[in-house]
Amino acid sequence: MPGGMRGRGRGGRWISSVPSVRVFAPLGQPWGRTPVIVLLLSELEAMRLVDFEGLTQEEAAHRMGVSRKTLWNDLQSARKKVAEALSKGWAIEIHQDESAVIVDRNEQKL
Repeated sequence: MPGGMRGRGRGGRWISSVPSVRVFAPLGQPWGRTPVIVLLLSELEAMRLVDFEGLTQEEAAHRMGVSRKTLWNDLQSARKKVAEALSKGWAIEIHQDESAVIVDRNEQKL
């Protein structure tokens, strides 16, 4: 495919928890000069399900409606971004990615 997208696009990821706060920044740093790392909502959801709720990767993948490999990729990306931001004193902004599908607790699409 010359000039086109390669492979499959990102499939939908079911998100059951949307944070009310979307920006985290270190205290004492001027906002305009602090580097920012963008954490996708789907990456946050993967990390929340596995690291906070204690689900296995298989359970979390099922809850998000994705394969274990996709869940693992999102989880690894989230952990790396958060570790880098905390280590370097950077801000974290949470963005809703195009593949995120917000669902209620009963996993019915909203």
